[in-house]
Amino acid sequence: MANAASDFGKQLVTRTPEVAGGLLRSIVDFAIDGSQAFPGAKVTAARSLQSKGDREQAIDSLARHHVSMASMQGFLTSVGGLITLPVGLPANIAGLAVLSVRMIAGIAHLRGYDVDDRRVRTALTLAMLGDDEVRRLVADGKLPTSPLAIATAPMFDPALEQRISERVMGALAGRLGGKHLAVVVVRRIPLVGGGVGAAVDGWLTFGLAGYAKREFVARYQASIPRQ
Repeated sequence: MANAASDFGKQLVTRTPEVAGGLLRSIVDFAIDGSQAFPGAKVTAARSLQSKGDREQAIDSLARHHVSMASMQGFLTSVGGLITLPVGLPANIAGLAVLSVRMIAGIAHLRGYDVDDRRVRTALTLAMLGDDEVRRLVADGKLPTSPLAIATAPMFDPALEQRISERVMGALAGRLGGKHLAVVVVRRIPLVGGGVGAAVDGWLTFGLAGYAKREFVARYQASIPRQ
């Protein structure tokens, strides 16, 4: 199962760079803009803020809510089925990507970032890789800088956006294979049920929430961002 997932990921990423970039943009745009059946990042963030009345409490609530959703069996598949992608991607992986971006974007929005800005959207895409992977890629010279620096750069860099999209697509494919391997191994343990895959999704989402909260430092003034 893990080998099949890995092979699928390699085929997806190597079709053409444009395909990878288009796929990621579709996911990011859908997560932020939403649809009638799936509220986007700004709407979700505004609801959380209205409920809590404080930005940081709203961020914590938003993160917990998304971790909980990622941990629900079958939820990611239903989310993934809502988005029409330019190439095939397993619905559960598309769902995890959409949920991750919406959470990260919601956190950034509440911290005062313009999530409609393409620089910020590029930064949100990069943040999907997580803290350790971003640090490694920057240290190895494969990426120039952090999500925060990209979000606050003086101008948008389309070439960098494409490089980041390719990296994130590769990581999504790798996580697909790695997660299936973990599920196969853990399911061999007595008394462990089929919810292990959902638990892994929840754990990944929890890690991304912490990274987003550390990376996207507050830029807001006295005004409160609305949808």
